[in-house]
Amino acid sequence: MKIQTKFHGELAIQADQTWNFPKGIPGFDSEKEFVLLSIEDNNIFQVLQSTNTPDVAFIVANPYTVVTDYSINVDEPTIDLLDIKTESDVFVLGVLSVKNPFETSTINLQAPLIFQTKTKKAKQMILNDNTFNLRHPIGNQVTSAEGKA
Repeated sequence: MKIQTKFHGELAIQADQTWNFPKGIPGFDSEKEFVLLSIEDNNIFQVLQSTNTPDVAFIVANPYTVVTDYSINVDEPTIDLLDIKTESDVFVLGVLSVKNPFETSTINLQAPLIFQTKTKKAKQMILNDNTFNLRHPIGNQVTSAEGKA
Protein backbone atom coordinates (compact mmCIF):
# COMPACT_ATOMS: atom_id res chain seq x y z
CA MET A 1 0.00 0.00 0.00
CA LYS A 2 1.06 3.61 -0.50
CA ILE A 3 1.11 6.15 2.30
CA GLN A 4 1.91 9.85 2.51
CA THR A 5 4.54 10.67 5.12
CA LYS A 6 5.66 13.83 6.87
CA PHE A 7 9.37 13.49 6.07
CA HIS A 8 9.68 10.92 3.26
CA GLY A 9 6.89 11.92 0.85
CA GLU A 10 4.87 9.09 -0.67
CA LEU A 11 6.10 5.58 0.19
CA ALA A 12 5.05 2.07 -0.67
CA ILE A 13 4.96 -0.13 2.40
CA GLN A 14 4.08 -3.76 3.00
CA ALA A 15 1.32 -4.71 5.44
CA ASP A 16 3.85 -6.64 7.56
CA GLN A 17 5.78 -3.39 8.17
CA THR A 18 2.92 -1.83 10.13
CA TRP A 19 2.59 -1.72 13.88
CA ASN A 20 -0.84 -1.78 15.50
CA PHE A 21 -1.40 0.46 18.52
CA PRO A 22 -4.75 -0.99 19.70
CA LYS A 23 -5.43 2.02 21.95
CA GLY A 24 -3.65 4.61 19.82
CA ILE A 25 -1.03 6.88 21.33
CA PRO A 26 -2.03 9.29 24.11
CA GLY A 27 -3.18 12.48 22.41
CA PHE A 28 -3.58 10.57 19.13
CA ASP A 29 -6.12 7.95 20.21
CA SER A 30 -7.60 7.50 16.72
CA GLU A 31 -4.19 6.76 15.16
CA LYS A 32 -3.84 2.95 15.34
CA GLU A 33 -1.47 1.98 12.50
CA PHE A 34 2.13 3.15 12.27
CA VAL A 35 5.29 2.24 10.43
CA LEU A 36 8.91 2.68 11.55
CA LEU A 37 10.96 4.43 8.88
CA SER A 38 14.70 4.81 8.82
CA ILE A 39 16.41 8.16 8.46
CA GLU A 40 19.02 8.28 5.72
CA ASP A 41 22.63 8.19 6.95
CA ASN A 42 21.50 7.68 10.55
CA ASN A 43 21.10 4.38 12.38
CA ILE A 44 20.13 5.84 15.77
CA PHE A 45 16.93 7.72 14.98
CA GLN A 46 13.80 6.54 13.20
CA VAL A 47 10.44 8.02 12.31
CA LEU A 48 7.28 6.49 13.76
CA GLN A 49 4.86 7.48 11.00
CA SER A 50 1.08 7.12 11.03
CA THR A 51 -0.12 5.22 7.98
CA ASN A 52 -3.32 7.32 7.90
CA THR A 53 -2.30 10.89 8.74
CA PRO A 54 0.86 12.28 7.10
CA ASP A 55 1.43 14.97 9.74
CA VAL A 56 1.41 12.44 12.62
CA ALA A 57 5.04 11.39 12.81
CA PHE A 58 7.44 11.14 15.74
CA ILE A 59 11.22 10.99 15.85
CA VAL A 60 12.13 8.02 18.05
CA ALA A 61 15.29 6.40 19.39
CA ASN A 62 16.37 3.53 21.57
CA PRO A 63 16.46 5.04 25.09
CA TYR A 64 19.34 2.76 26.07
CA THR A 65 21.60 4.75 23.70
CA VAL A 66 20.91 7.84 25.82
CA VAL A 67 20.77 6.43 29.36
CA THR A 68 22.88 3.36 30.01
CA ASP A 69 21.07 2.53 33.26
CA TYR A 70 17.57 2.89 31.78
CA SER A 71 15.34 0.16 33.11
CA ILE A 72 11.58 -0.32 33.08
CA ASN A 73 9.11 -2.93 34.22
CA VAL A 74 6.36 -3.57 31.71
CA ASP A 75 3.04 -3.50 33.55
CA GLU A 76 0.45 -6.29 33.41
CA PRO A 77 -2.08 -4.38 31.28
CA THR A 78 0.62 -3.82 28.64
CA ILE A 79 1.76 -7.45 28.80
CA ASP A 80 -1.84 -8.56 28.29
CA LEU A 81 -2.66 -6.05 25.54
CA LEU A 82 0.46 -6.85 23.53
CA ASP A 83 0.40 -10.57 24.36
CA ILE A 84 4.01 -10.51 25.59
CA LYS A 85 5.36 -13.99 26.37
CA THR A 86 9.12 -13.40 26.56
CA GLU A 87 11.40 -10.40 26.97
CA SER A 88 13.12 -11.24 23.68
CA ASP A 89 9.87 -10.46 21.81
CA VAL A 90 9.98 -6.83 22.94
CA PHE A 91 11.91 -3.71 22.07
CA VAL A 92 11.58 -0.20 23.45
CA LEU A 93 11.79 3.24 21.84
CA GLY A 94 11.44 6.74 23.24
CA VAL A 95 9.87 9.77 21.56
CA LEU A 96 12.16 12.73 21.00
CA SER A 97 11.32 16.39 21.22
CA VAL A 98 13.65 17.77 18.56
CA LYS A 99 15.08 21.24 19.22
CA ASN A 100 17.58 23.59 17.65
CA PRO A 101 20.44 23.13 18.29
CA PHE A 102 19.92 19.40 18.14
CA GLU A 103 22.02 18.74 21.26
CA THR A 104 19.28 20.44 23.33
CA SER A 105 16.68 17.89 22.18
CA THR A 106 15.08 15.64 24.77
CA ILE A 107 13.76 12.07 24.92
CA ASN A 108 10.69 10.97 26.84
CA LEU A 109 11.83 8.27 29.25
CA GLN A 110 8.64 8.50 31.31
CA ALA A 111 6.39 7.07 28.56
CA PRO A 112 8.32 4.55 26.45
CA LEU A 113 6.91 2.89 23.35
CA ILE A 114 6.76 -0.89 23.82
CA PHE A 115 6.81 -3.03 20.65
CA GLN A 116 5.95 -6.74 20.57
CA THR A 117 7.72 -8.20 17.53
CA LYS A 118 5.62 -11.36 17.10
CA THR A 119 2.15 -9.79 17.28
CA LYS A 120 3.25 -6.47 15.69
CA LYS A 121 1.35 -4.66 18.44
CA ALA A 122 2.67 -1.66 20.34
CA LYS A 123 1.71 0.70 23.11
CA GLN A 124 2.99 3.84 24.74
CA MET A 125 3.24 2.82 28.38
CA ILE A 126 3.18 5.60 30.95
CA LEU A 127 5.39 4.73 33.91
CA ASN A 128 3.91 5.07 37.38
CA ASP A 129 7.09 6.38 38.95
CA ASN A 130 9.30 9.36 38.33
CA THR A 131 12.66 7.61 38.21
CA PHE A 132 13.15 8.85 34.65
CA ASN A 133 12.32 12.20 33.08
CA LEU A 134 9.64 13.14 30.62
CA ARG A 135 12.22 15.44 29.00
CA HIS A 136 15.61 13.83 29.46
CA PRO A 137 18.30 15.79 27.58
CA ILE A 138 20.09 13.75 24.95
CA GLY A 139 23.11 16.06 25.00
CA ASN A 140 26.05 14.80 23.00
CA GLN A 141 25.64 11.10 23.87
CA VAL A 142 23.57 10.21 20.83
CA THR A 143 25.05 12.65 18.34
CA SER A 144 28.64 11.72 19.17
CA ALA A 145 27.80 8.00 18.96
CA GLU A 146 26.51 8.47 15.43
CA GLY A 147 28.70 11.27 14.22
CA LYS A 148 25.65 12.87 12.59
CA ALA A 149 22.44 14.35 13.85
